[in-house]
Amino acid sequence: MDINQEIHNAYEVIKQGGIILYPTDTVWGIGCDATNAEAVAKIYKLKQRAETQSMICLMNGEKMMYNVFKDIPEVAWQIIDLSEKPTTLILDNPRNVAANLIAPDNTLGIRIVKEPFCFKLMERMKKPLVSTSANISGQPTPIAFKDISPEIIKGVDYVVNLHREKIAGKPSSIIKLTRDSQVKVIRK
Repeated sequence: MDINQEIHNAYEVIKQGGIILYPTDTVWGIGCDATNAEAVAKIYKLKQRAETQSMICLMNGEKMMYNVFKDIPEVAWQIIDLSEKPTTLILDNPRNVAANLIAPDNTLGIRIVKEPFCFKLMERMKKPLVSTSANISGQPTPIAFKDISPEIIKGVDYVVNLHREKIAGKPSSIIKLTRDSQVKVIRK
């Protein structure tokens, strides 16, 4: 399947408030426009997940990060530059995203991606992309497309037809950064 066609198809669904199942730089994810609260709510419902359990946003670079966070600690850029594997950063005081994505402590997890499909889709959207593992909350994270439950596949509005045979990597590392420069590793 052609990556540009898949980007177009996914974009058309997201633009209408739909949710997609797609390959990321780590595992298969369920996603939507991070600024659309109704689409975000659809993902929580599909995953049977409480809205207090926040999801992350994928971003495609510095410009998008500064649109969501006014103040980004210098250490965040160092971690992004030095990370050898996908790393999610939890940062304080997000803005310009759906309120139901923001954790009760006013933080948001984000990851910069280089994976071509995700990167180009966000380039087209000009917005961050929600990303959460393609499973019902509490179930194991699927390591390949074939491991994703039929309930999830039927519950999304579009399934991206790329990398279905590929075994996924591990979920990302998660590091929480606070404006007062505290660093806490949540998941290695």
